[in-house]
Formats: sequence, structure tokens, C-alpha cells
Amino acid sequence: MPRTIKGTICVEGKELTISNPDKLLWPEAGITKQMYLEKLAELSPYLLKYCQNRLLTTIRYPGGIHGKFFYQKNAPDPLPDFVKTAMHENINYVVLDRLPVLLWLGNLACIEFHPSLHYVGESLPCEWMIDLDPSRDEEPRIMEATALVGDILSSLGLASVPKTSGATGVQIIVPIEYGVTFDELRSIGHFVARYVTEKHPQLFTIERLKKDRGDKIYFDYLQHYGGKTLAAPYTPRARASASVSTPLTWEEVRKNPKPSDYNLLNIGKRLKERGDLLQAVPPQSVKLILQHLH
Repeated sequence: MPRTIKGTICVEGKELTISNPDKLLWPEAGITKQMYLEKLAELSPYLLKYCQNRLLTTIRYPGGIHGKFFYQKNAPDPLPDFVKTAMHENINYVVLDRLPVLLWLGNLACIEFHPSLHYVGESLPCEWMIDLDPSRDEEPRIMEATALVGDILSSLGLASVPKTSGATGVQIIVPIEYGVTFDELRSIGHFVARYVTEKHPQLFTIERLKKDRGDKIYFDYLQHYGGKTLAAPYTPRARASASVSTPLTWEEVRKNPKPSDYNLLNIGKRLKERGDLLQAVPPQSVKLILQHLH
């Protein structure tokens, strides 16, 4: 069969040029660019939900995941007419709001999607996110640590959803009622972080400098700032297993899964069976907790 060097596809009435569809982006998983675009289309109802109306940073791997990569904040030229952008602090961000935009980015070998924690033109957070960041490349205790934090949130009356970062860490997402500030969420985060590190000093640290953390898991409550980003739910990651940042149930966390268990090759089946676990938790009020802290 002749190699396809270039082709065009029509998506939602928009024409897209696809270059090098046979290029291997994830060699170990055998995923070519064409397969990747098919997987992005499958993920799109979920991934788009958490990138819509936010400022998007992507990580591009033109030569595949083992090649050189770069962070793209400014929208690349030339911009198709269907791509919307938003200016923020002199950067012209892409706003990822529909499938043609997602596939256009996929064709540019954008492999990771990191949206802002606030909406375009606004300064309040969309949700509360705790980032648990291991200090070691392999951290067998990460799910145990995640479950402990989940229990503490639960004791505060907060339902939360853990998600693999797709790399080594885990984020815990607490859907909140809109109107809380980043500062307020950091103060709750600091309270929970101090509590968990005092209770489990062998497991957690709030030490910012990596060299001073030893083998402990960093409870990052400072990640929550305007202008910061975190890996979107359902974003692929540049890992050999083609892992995808995946929301889990607390029951699954207690079975100690590996982030690589959830990847581009099986995520579609999981989403068909389970749907979007993040949608199962409604936005909650943190007002009572804030009153206790002040």
C-alpha cells in the first residue's frame, strides 16, 4: 500500500490538511498520527468539556514522544479561520472549543493539553485541584496517598474525583460552586496539606524544593494560581504507554492501579462503559470550611 504523505479530511464542515499520517508518535504503543487523530475524535466529547472557554497551552512533539518538544502558548501561524483565540497577558492563546480545532492541533503533533484553571477573561477558579507529585520516577505509594487525601476531604464534607495525571502523579478534583477565589482555595489547600503531612510525615511533604523532599510525595496546594495550568482530564501524555489522564472511582484507587493502565488504546472502551466520572459530582460550597479557617 502506498504511504499517505498528505491528505485532507472534512470535519463539521471544515477542511483539514493532515500531514504525515503514518508518522509514529508513540513508537512503543504503535500509534501513528492517523490513529492519534482517530483517538482524539473519540476523546473529544470529554476532553473538549475541560478545555472549553479556557486558555490552552499545548506540548508539541513533531518527531514523536522521544523527539524534541516545546510548549506552545501563543497560537501558531497560519491560523485556520475556525480557530478562536483569546489574549491574556500579551499571549494569544488558542481556545479549544470544537472538534476541528482539536484535530488541527493533533495534526501539529500537540500531544498534551493543559488548560488554564480559570475561564477566558475571568480570574476565579473553575474547580479546586490538589496535585500530588511524587519525588521518585516510580512511586508505589501514590494511590495510597491519594486515598488518604480523599478521606480527609470526605471528612470535611467534600466529594472529590481523583484522576491520574497520566505521568507519575495524581490530581484530586473538587467541583466547587463558582465564586471562590484562588487565594481562598489555597488557604483550604494549605490547611489540608498541613494536616496530612503532620499525620503521615513519612509519606507527604509540603517542601517546595525538589532536592529537599527526599522520597516523599509533594502535596502541591500552590499550583492553584491564575495563569497556571494542569493536565486536562482526558489529555494524552507523552509517555511510552500512551497514557491518558483519567478520572477514577475511589474504589479503583484502592486497587492501586498504575497510570499506564489507562491509555489511548483502551480509553474509548472505558468511557463507553463508565462515562465521565467528573460529571457525577455536582459543584459544592466551601463557605463553611472557609469560615472555620478565618
